[in-house]
Amino acid sequence: MRIYITGASCAGVTTLGQNLARQLGLQHVDVDDFYWMPTNPQFTTKRPVDERVALLQQRLGGDDWVLTGSCLGWGDALVATVDLTVFVVTPTPVRLERLAAREKARFGERIAPGGDMHAIHVAFREWASQYDDPSFSGRNRAWHEAWLAARTSAVLRVDGVSSAEQMVAQVMQRLTQAAQST
Repeated sequence: MRIYITGASCAGVTTLGQNLARQLGLQHVDVDDFYWMPTNPQFTTKRPVDERVALLQQRLGGDDWVLTGSCLGWGDALVATVDLTVFVVTPTPVRLERLAAREKARFGERIAPGGDMHAIHVAFREWASQYDDPSFSGRNRAWHEAWLAARTSAVLRVDGVSSAEQMVAQVMQRLTQAAQST
């Protein structure tokens, strides 16, 4: 079983992936762990596409897995063999609240005014806030929707405001239905 979970930043994609992988006894891999070069401050230098794809393919191997994150526009080879794509949909205000809490927990005063990561944090928040704007040149909902419409694998949409347990239950129900129909 290969499951790919995607959505906007702070939609609940990684949380769902971690919990689902644990429930299914599968490996969980997050795209962000390979997308970015290890730097300090973090998340400032993108790894070249060919390197990140190769590293992810090596990590995923031939086994079953749960892959989370967005590889829209560069990672189609990674998700070509998925059995299920899960799209986590979460309203922007909720995502921005989560983003603020997550970044504060991760980086503390570094993201506060005067901190060495303040400008990075402000730019990331601005970027994440534009997801619902179809004219935004970064990752956006319209791009995700077009990409999802072209999938040949099954696609399940889940509400990212739901608890992790509820989202896992929705995915498990879909997997059970798929198994019963084969």
